[in-house]
Amino acid sequence: MPDQQTRSRPQAPEPRSARHRATAQLAAAGPALGAYAAVRAVGLLVLWAAASAAGKDAAHLLGGRWDSVWYQRIAEHGYGHTVTLPDGGVHPDLAFFPLLPALERGIAELTPLTVEGAGIGVAWLAGLLAAWGIFAVGARLHGRRTGVLLAALWGAYPTAFVQSMAYTESLFTALAAWSLYAVLRGRWITAGALCALAGLTRPSAAALIAALAVTAAAVLVREYRQGGDKSLLRRHARMLLGVCLAPLGWLAYVVYVGVRQGSPLAYFEVQAQWGNSIDGGRALAAFVIGLPLPAALGLGAALVLLAWLVVLCVRQRQPLPVLVYGIGIVVVSLIGSGYFGSRPRLMMPAFPLLLPPAVALAGLRTAARTGTVVAAALASAAYGAWTLLGPGPP
Repeated sequence: MPDQQTRSRPQAPEPRSARHRATAQLAAAGPALGAYAAVRAVGLLVLWAAASAAGKDAAHLLGGRWDSVWYQRIAEHGYGHTVTLPDGGVHPDLAFFPLLPALERGIAELTPLTVEGAGIGVAWLAGLLAAWGIFAVGARLHGRRTGVLLAALWGAYPTAFVQSMAYTESLFTALAAWSLYAVLRGRWITAGALCALAGLTRPSAAALIAALAVTAAAVLVREYRQGGDKSLLRRHARMLLGVCLAPLGWLAYVVYVGVRQGSPLAYFEVQAQWGNSIDGGRALAAFVIGLPLPAALGLGAALVLLAWLVVLCVRQRQPLPVLVYGIGIVVVSLIGSGYFGSRPRLMMPAFPLLLPPAVALAGLRTAARTGTVVAAALASAAYGAWTLLGPGPP
């Protein structure tokens, strides 16, 4: 028989399975997912009421307009559709990245959903996954309360109605948030794989690719200056592999367009046909200058607020990958010559900008926190309904 010492020795806990860990993480994220879902439900209810009053179909507003139609056409027929505008301009569907239409097609073939319904379903599920990832990043950096508020504020972003549309923003943000969380956990291969998928979703994946690359470079430089030896690269082989994986999705689609069109620069030519060339911000400056004075002052104030948020992120000393990603999304959104009205939507994946207000809210009383989130949700819902019932794209 074992002696008393052996019998009383505490047993080492059995390692939890991946399933148990995922269940525990989901339970921890429950308040964040509930808050996010509640905020988005407010937006959908306000949209439904406004659409009903206007005699319009809310579901069609979410899944059957603007870019959604392009994605659904690709899902149903593949690439090859081109629209010629009255002024002679040409808009080819190769400007749209393939992951969302591939998911729409697959879901429509495997379920009773239409392609339009599949697109809305992907957006809603991806929105929840994005909120979970955003919570995970916020909770790791500043605690669970901040993580919950960060997810709720992202759901109340001014153009958050797009999170419920058959667009790519929710899917891209989910991949980006979990990729950044993987970097923060040191899981570089996972981060690189998620970044590669993000690169098949939106061109703004360039900001996420840069975040991984800059972070890895900073790690190598820091350790080299501290006396790194010849084994430096070998010790960080997984990090380097993750960085190499990161751009593969974006590069694969650029190469595909180049081969299909017979030109190595075809992808950039396609984007230029849509008016999306990079001009360093000249189009933005010209747009602001051309506005009536009150509108120009209002937009200028919004840009000052955006710059202030960036400064706060820097002063908050956000981890390098989070900071580079957030600033990168802002830069990518502002330096192009595309349609100005889409720029707030293009910046929506930059959830790190909301970390400073989330941290500030976390220090307030419960009533103040709740009131602020409710007010933001109602304002976002009203703006979303007004935009979706209007004639122009978001």
